[in-house]
Amino acid sequence: MRILIVGAGATGGAFGTLLQEAGRDVTYLVRGRRAAALRQDGLRLIAPSGERTLLVQTLIAGEKAAPFDLVLVAVKAGALEHAITDLREHIDAGTRILPILNGMAHMRRLEEEFPGQVIGGSAKIVATLDGDAVRQMEESASIAIGAMESENLSDLAAVEVIGRVLDVPGIELTVSADIMRVLWEKWVFIAALGAVTCLFGGPIGRIIAAGGHDRIVETLENLEGVAEAAGYAPSVTGHAQAHGILTEPESTLTSSLYRDIEAGHPSEAEHILGDLALQAQALGRPTPMLDLALIRIRTRADG
Repeated sequence: MRILIVGAGATGGAFGTLLQEAGRDVTYLVRGRRAAALRQDGLRLIAPSGERTLLVQTLIAGEKAAPFDLVLVAVKAGALEHAITDLREHIDAGTRILPILNGMAHMRRLEEEFPGQVIGGSAKIVATLDGDAVRQMEESASIAIGAMESENLSDLAAVEVIGRVLDVPGIELTVSADIMRVLWEKWVFIAALGAVTCLFGGPIGRIIAAGGHDRIVETLENLEGVAEAAGYAPSVTGHAQAHGILTEPESTLTSSLYRDIEAGHPSEAEHILGDLALQAQALGRPTPMLDLALIRIRTRADG
């Protein structure tokens, strides 16, 4: 299976390295500057398991290649439209597209653009770009995949094949029969984490020390209520994990959304928080903490 990874940032670069090290055929579709750096220096991964640099295959927009079997979309939300434009010439009717972005709006957009070719996907990894190197801060890296329509035999067969391809050392793979619930659980968690860290301006432990424990719990429960109203109530395990992480008293955890905003980088606030607020409004579910966080983020962006 020929794999095209759209984006060689923290997520795409880390997962791509693990796949390539397991012998998978991996190519990166990237912008010109990133392509030049990768072609000259290779892709460098700094991880708890060790540091290594791999020679990699790259494409930039306009370069020709045979259609790929699997496209792993690993860009941030702001780059999605460019990614859609760039990847069109590299797919055919048999290509499957596996996005591992945060949130849910990208799923609707990709399905609109490539109907019947999108596989549900959710990734968990703690990584960042450090210059041109990918720095993976924790050993754990996981991907969950599943058919968007559980009755579709073609989708189920594709998921089975893709699962075998992605099941490599370093990636904890889950094939889910209920991928929409998995996607909603992650969305609710990262939205709750993003909302409270951006609203209160610090890591979870400091928010709790300042008296914010109940506000964190309120935020999580409000957003879980939106998921439930949409038909995807979190599992008992999913709720327990999210609650435990978000209420750890001395936690230094912040969200990537908070870190991007503090650094003055483009953020996924509208993709993650804004879209969830729209879903909540449509379903008639109040989300006061989420709404306040959005006001603060939008005010800072306007300033």
